Amino acid sequence: MADLRAGLIGLGMMGRHHARVLRSLPGVDLVAVADPGGDRHGVAAGLDVGSSVDDLIAAGIDYAVVAVPTNLHLEIGLALAEAGVHTLVEKPLAHTAEAASRLAAAFGERGLIGAVGHIERYNPALRGLRARLDAGQLGEIYQVSTRRQGPFPPRIADVGVVKDLATHDIDLTAWVARAPYTSVAAHVAFRSGRQHEDLVAFVGELEGGVIATHLVNWLSPLKERSTVVTGELGTLVADTLTADLTYYANGTTENTWESLAGFRGMTEGDVVRYALGKREPLLVEHEAFRDAILGVSSDIVTMVEGLATVRVAEAVLTSADEGRSVTL
Repeated sequence: MADLRAGLIGLGMMGRHHARVLRSLPGVDLVAVADPGGDRHGVAAGLDVGSSVDDLIAAGIDYAVVAVPTNLHLEIGLALAEAGVHTLVEKPLAHTAEAASRLAAAFGERGLIGAVGHIERYNPALRGLRARLDAGQLGEIYQVSTRRQGPFPPRIADVGVVKDLATHDIDLTAWVARAPYTSVAAHVAFRSGRQHEDLVAFVGELEGGVIATHLVNWLSPLKERSTVVTGELGTLVADTLTADLTYYANGTTENTWESLAGFRGMTEGDVVRYALGKREPLLVEHEAFRDAILGVSSDIVTMVEGLATVRVAEAVLTSADEGRSVTL
């Protein structure tokens, strides 16, 4: 069987990594790249650099990766759908829920494979966490808490921290808990002089009663990416920067130190840090998308799931703007 012919549009900070992985992917040939701003990171490696999505389509590609600014996802995605090209779009799926809905419909109606690059789903720590939740290690899940903060990335200009960064946490929370959001209540802040928010703190409730809390910002010199899941039998902590997963078990021995016993609540048990196989999440994401096109598996973030995430993000912004809880 001939290798799949892949095209990449957007050769910026994320696009350069997509190009590297596509070139290393068995069964795939990167045959076309495009960016109206040129190849500033030198990733074309001998390929002509097109100026538009039409140049990718003209190259006769089987699938495309879209790594352009979020507000261009709709226009480029619709062109690829019309041309019958399977497509992986960087997250978020689109800049509005209405645009995301149009993209999901365009690919679905044509029977094309459309996916969204919510890369955290391919992080070894989160994949290990989800598998342990599915196996019942924590029993009933009570809470999912995430922290995602770090310095401002100058490359992001078209959306705020909610649609850029917080969509990671919205997607991964619904994914690990296997439940959609039913309501959100949020506060945002504008501290860096931009038109978009650079800090958000919000609480959500998932179907079944799981409570989610999220802190996301572009204002911290500390880079942090953590997901903490608490249940009736203990707590799992995933650090997606280091791909580490740690289990804090509920205690089974009686605490007889009277001055501490009254303050501990749940007793402390064993702490275990798991040894995980650590493969690059972007590579695993690309393998999953390639395999979905070939009909081998379907371990992708679908555009329908990407649409659900954008809808939650918009509810977060509505909640912050109107000062109320928003039901989904």
